This record gives sequence, C-alpha cells and structure tokens, in this order.
Amino acid sequence: MKELDIHSVTVNKWKAASASKTKVEQRPNLLKQDFSTTGLNQKWTADMTYIQTKRNGWCYLSTIMDLHSRRIIGYSFSKKMATDLVLKTLESAVKNRTITGDLIIHTDLGSQYTSDDYNQRLTELHIRHSYSRKGCPYDNAPMESFHASLKKECVYPVPVFEDYETAAAVLFE
Repeated sequence: MKELDIHSVTVNKWKAASASKTKVEQRPNLLKQDFSTTGLNQKWTADMTYIQTKRNGWCYLSTIMDLHSRRIIGYSFSKKMATDLVLKTLESAVKNRTITGDLIIHTDLGSQYTSDDYNQRLTELHIRHSYSRKGCPYDNAPMESFHASLKKECVYPVPVFEDYETAAAVLFE
C-alpha cells in the first residue's frame, strides 16, 4: 500500500457534545430490526447525514431507501437542517414510487421526523411511521450503512468541500 500511496479510510466515532436534557417521548418501533420484505414499497427507511463545507459550514443530505431494493428512492440536499428538508425527500420518494399497499417508513427520533408537519404528510399518504429507539442506530442499520459507505467513497477522500455547490456536484455526479 505504501508503494502505491494507498491509504485506508478511518473515521473517529462521533460523540454528542452534551446529553439532551429533554425527555424523548416513546414512539412505536414497528420495524424492530426486521429489514426483510417480499416486494417494493413495503418498508422504507430514512435518515439525514452531515456534510462539512468551508464556505457554507454544515450541509445536510436527507435520503429514503426502499428496503426491498436497497436503492435510494428519494433525496434532498440543503444548507439548513429543517423539517422542509425531510418533507422534500419524502415528496421525492413518493414521486418516484406508487404507494399501493401497507407502507412503513422508519426514521430516528430527530425533531424533523417527529414534527407535526412531517407526520401529517405521512397520514395524508397513508404511510405508517416507525421510529428507532433513542440512541440505537442498529434500528436503522441499512440507512446508517449507506451513509457510512457514501462518506467513505465521496466525502472523506476530500479534506473539506469548498462550498455547498461543490459538495452537491460530488455527491450527485
């Protein structure tokens, strides 16, 4: 590896700056780490990840994956981490897929996913909402794994993206 100037990618484990002082309301975990399906549009999983830039600071990528195909069916990229970001991602997924039966979407307990606006839209679409347990990324393992792979391949090889536009160009090329 040294002769070819090849390096492995190592990532330090991210730790929260401080523990949350607010109690998280228990929400239903319908998925219970059962990622198996028999067809498309039975189980979706969603999450957000952070991408750092020099000029714009943190930017946010929101994605939805169909657990049957393991493909990203909806995404949105923004300079702001707001409910609007995850709503755009949801609309992107719904535009790409026809929802015909019982569909569960699984997310973490982030404020964007627990917001009234997001849950109202899910109700309108007849999508049941499942939540990970607090502090348990294993409940959303396929999406966490996708974001880890994406960062290893597209983000970590670049020290820091210059700006939002450069990050978007690399992520969506």
